[in-house]
Amino acid sequence: MKYKFLIHTDGGARGNPGPAAAGVVIESDLIGHKEYGEYLGEVTNNEAEYRAVILALKKLKHLVGGDKSGNSFVEIYVDSELLERQLNGEYKIKDGNIKNFFIEIWNLKIDFGEVVFKHIPREENVEADRIVNQILDKEINKLKL
Repeated sequence: MKYKFLIHTDGGARGNPGPAAAGVVIESDLIGHKEYGEYLGEVTNNEAEYRAVILALKKLKHLVGGDKSGNSFVEIYVDSELLERQLNGEYKIKDGNIKNFFIEIWNLKIDFGEVVFKHIPREENVEADRIVNQILDKEINKLKL
């Protein structure tokens, strides 16, 4: 039996670089609806987008384990066209940090049957974006205290 997972990821930084966060929404019949977020510190927007994909693949592997992850089809939806094109090999990556994130994603992909990256408009990524903004609002408010 092939397991299908739909994942929406978003990364955002306030300033570039600036305080940043990653948001992830994972959905499937097997695990239902799961949401994750992580504060990333001061990074660029592009780094945050990559780290959101890394967070998603790590969380998914933890949720389903090795047996089911190898027999899975994973669709990852991103609202960054640059990220999608880089991950699909259409654009070259020049930045050294981004190359390292790309390699980490490639190594995580090996654990899954098939992983595809698809670009979607920002309006279709509202849940992952909401998670990013909630985390950033919380962290920035902490700094003001």
